Amino acid sequence: MPTPVLMPQMGESIAEGTIVRWIKKVGEAVDRDEPLFEISTDKVDAEIPAPAAGVLTEIKVKEGETVAVNSVVATIGSESDVPKAEPAAAAAAPPSTGHSRESVVPADVIDQPHAVTPAPPRKANGRTAAAATRPAEDDARKQRSSPLVRRIARDNDIDISQIHGSGLGGRVTKQDILEYIEASPRDQAAEARGSAESAEARSARPDAPVEIKPLSVMRRKIAEHMVMSRRTSAHVHSVFHVNFSTVERIRQQRKAEFEQLGNKLTYMAFIATAVVSALRRFPVVNASLDGDNVIYKKDINLGIAVALDSGLIVPVIKHADEKNLLGLSRAIADIAARARSKQLKPEEVQDGTFTITNPGVFGSQFGMPIINQPQVAILGVGTIEKRPIVVGDAIAIRTMAYLTLGFDHRLVDGATGDQFMAHIQHQIENFDAE
Repeated sequence: MPTPVLMPQMGESIAEGTIVRWIKKVGEAVDRDEPLFEISTDKVDAEIPAPAAGVLTEIKVKEGETVAVNSVVATIGSESDVPKAEPAAAAAAPPSTGHSRESVVPADVIDQPHAVTPAPPRKANGRTAAAATRPAEDDARKQRSSPLVRRIARDNDIDISQIHGSGLGGRVTKQDILEYIEASPRDQAAEARGSAESAEARSARPDAPVEIKPLSVMRRKIAEHMVMSRRTSAHVHSVFHVNFSTVERIRQQRKAEFEQLGNKLTYMAFIATAVVSALRRFPVVNASLDGDNVIYKKDINLGIAVALDSGLIVPVIKHADEKNLLGLSRAIADIAARARSKQLKPEEVQDGTFTITNPGVFGSQFGMPIINQPQVAILGVGTIEKRPIVVGDAIAIRTMAYLTLGFDHRLVDGATGDQFMAHIQHQIENFDAE
């Protein structure tokens, strides 16, 4: 029985994904869990495994197309289900010398599984021709927008065809329609004039010292997600200066022990342990908002931001509160390595309840991170280094770092956010490795 291949949901706030590359072609055999195609979302670029063994009999979504999650993108069946190629003789048939009314279909259209050869419009009257083309226009508009965008358009009585889409093939993104709603008619006219003038300037100066490249799928979706988060949450940030000297001493003492177990003991494992303790004590920071309801999460699922050449992804350590220092250290190293090699599974970027991001690894003193929706808080880790500080009435050298909490003031009060950070500070500065 044929098995449908679905576009996976790579995160609870993700509504669509883009097929970047088909690893297998129609007619090729695949094993269960063998990489089948590569997708890109605002959370992850990932290779998606085959849900069953068999033969790839049909590809429904081409490379570069964006579709809603749970859409069928391909089918896996048996070799007998693979469509047979047309006989070569039929393709080489001599052209008719008569005046046939049938049109010739280009070869590239024949290869497209969803292509439909349109019949010539009747010329009886203009109304008939317009009625014949309207369904095709409606279908095109749907193809250039996601179900979420169409719902927003419907709720706000907006004609999507009037919006210039910034996505692939003119696709209207969520960011496009939200900006359209916020802009006044005057702003829209000015923006259109500015875009036209900019394009005219570029075309008038082909020798201009610039290089223009389109945003990658992942970069564009990150942009959409970040803008949406800023619009959604009332961002507030609190910065604490934390002493890591005790943690550094423990790292040096246990470094060899962890290396014998095949794992490198990093600062992030200590920070994650302290964060888990704080989330247990302040469950509102582990919650999310759904309209007028607060959803308190029973599990603590830590998202760890991992930098890639093409962007940033946030794999999730499920049930982080059930792991000790060694377990967290192993889990962090594992998801980071598989994120960089595009080997994450769909469920490994879903259901995060709190995120840690580490700009300090690049030398940043501290940052003001944007909340990863639908979470209500995120911890930013600055560079960890030796600094002179005042101890009593003397100057001493200590291993220090700035930790920043970004939180949603709609749900988390300033006092709660600072108490949460004070707890993390206490856990790190008085770390018990036992």
